[in-house]
Amino acid sequence: MPAPLKIAAVLATMNRAETAKACVLALARQTRPPELVVVADNCSTDDTVEVLENLADLPFKLVVRRMPENRGNAGGVEEAMDQAFAEGADAVWILDDDSWPRAAALAAMLEGRWNPDIVRHALQVDPRTGKFTWPLQIEDGRGGWHLVWSERELPDGPRLRSRISWTGALVPREVRDAVGPVRGDLFIRGEDEEYPWRIEQAGFQQEAVCGAVMDHPGPDDVVHWRFFGKSFFFERGLADWKLYYKVRNMVWLKRRQAGDLAAVKMAIAYSLAAVTLDGPQRIPLLRRAIRDGWSGTLGKMGGN
Repeated sequence: MPAPLKIAAVLATMNRAETAKACVLALARQTRPPELVVVADNCSTDDTVEVLENLADLPFKLVVRRMPENRGNAGGVEEAMDQAFAEGADAVWILDDDSWPRAAALAAMLEGRWNPDIVRHALQVDPRTGKFTWPLQIEDGRGGWHLVWSERELPDGPRLRSRISWTGALVPREVRDAVGPVRGDLFIRGEDEEYPWRIEQAGFQQEAVCGAVMDHPGPDDVVHWRFFGKSFFFERGLADWKLYYKVRNMVWLKRRQAGDLAAVKMAIAYSLAAVTLDGPQRIPLLRRAIRDGWSGTLGKMGGN
């Protein structure tokens, strides 16, 4: 019989002591808990580190990795994943600090024959609405993909072919070895699209596990538009720094994925959405984000 898989859960946090604690305790309540949990703390100034390090009687080893600088979610997950694999994990479960897996989630992810060439992931449900935190892309049976907004819209089956999964994704060591580490220089709002895309480009499949559910609050005010024949989601009223990273990273990524014209279309879509929904005061920020994304100027935004 093959040896049992060693599973590590990883997440990044900053100044969210009770939120991160709730995530760790949700992992402790798993019917099949992970063997290791690594939390990257991005230089919290509250008691996050102390709260986590004082948790006792956990069914796994908990490592609180004190980051030397704030590297955002992307950098935190990059370093937490590196540590988890260095400590012998066979697969790493990527979480957000406000994504709380229900008790049977990890057990469901590991049911059946394990295939190290497939990235399985949990379903993310917004507890306020009962719908998916973000719409899920699943195979439509005709060689394409369609968006699904809730569990009741899913076809029958324990696992469904999907794409572009991040939070809740269980990444096997073999996939990570082939794809490489998360790009920490994206900081936030980009790693969730870039890393799954690289997984797909490397030839690995992704599957949604219908029996694995995690509660994960969604954004408060999302507008769904269609630009140039594509679905486009925009969060109204984002803080400047969040909008900067989102626009910068998506322009940079779209240029890598599909070339200059696609990046220009992405920049136009975000600019129209931001100015229409939030007002013309966004224009200077948009110019900076688009310029930095086009030139590949990544890393942490100065001043935040």
